[in-house]
Amino acid sequence: MLIGITGGIGSGKSTIAAELVRRGFPVYDSDNEAKRIIIHNPAVRSQVETLFGSDVFQGDTYLTAKVAAQVFAQPELLQKLNAIVHPAVRFDLQHWAKQQTNFCFVESAILFESGLNTLCNKTIYVDAPEDVRIARTLARDHCTAEQVRARIRQQDDNARLLADIVIDNDGNTSIKDLVDYFLSQLGKFGENGHSTIQI
Repeated sequence: MLIGITGGIGSGKSTIAAELVRRGFPVYDSDNEAKRIIIHNPAVRSQVETLFGSDVFQGDTYLTAKVAAQVFAQPELLQKLNAIVHPAVRFDLQHWAKQQTNFCFVESAILFESGLNTLCNKTIYVDAPEDVRIARTLARDHCTAEQVRARIRQQDDNARLLADIVIDNDGNTSIKDLVDYFLSQLGKFGENGHSTIQI
């Protein structure tokens, strides 16, 4: 069973994914895997080079800052990049998931936007109050509060409405307890159908 995990910046989805890994669950990190595919899949790399220029690679390093600068100047390039990368990630995830037994997870900030949710049996949306998300991001990244707010505004919050399980990770409940609870709920979906469970 493949479970999708998503959520906005600073929500804590990666912390929850790390707790699952600690417990021995397989987790596919779509962001890291996309970078691996861009670098090591010859067909994908060639298309990215055609789109952005060969100087976005230095050996086996993908220079995301150079790509981001071009996308900022020409936003339509992001759609073209996604059209190259998303199908390749989807294919890779399908292959990976077939090799897993029992529960496995995919973490993606753009689970629904990329269509990866259609491969998932169930989906989890991790949320937190905006001030908590800002504080977490400021502690992790070199940025300003206004930059974090801008990133929050850019992200699609419809995923919360689409997910099967919504986790409010406001910091008042430990990650361990949140994971314990949603793992206990996954087995109940046979009874609950597609109803959303709020944690």
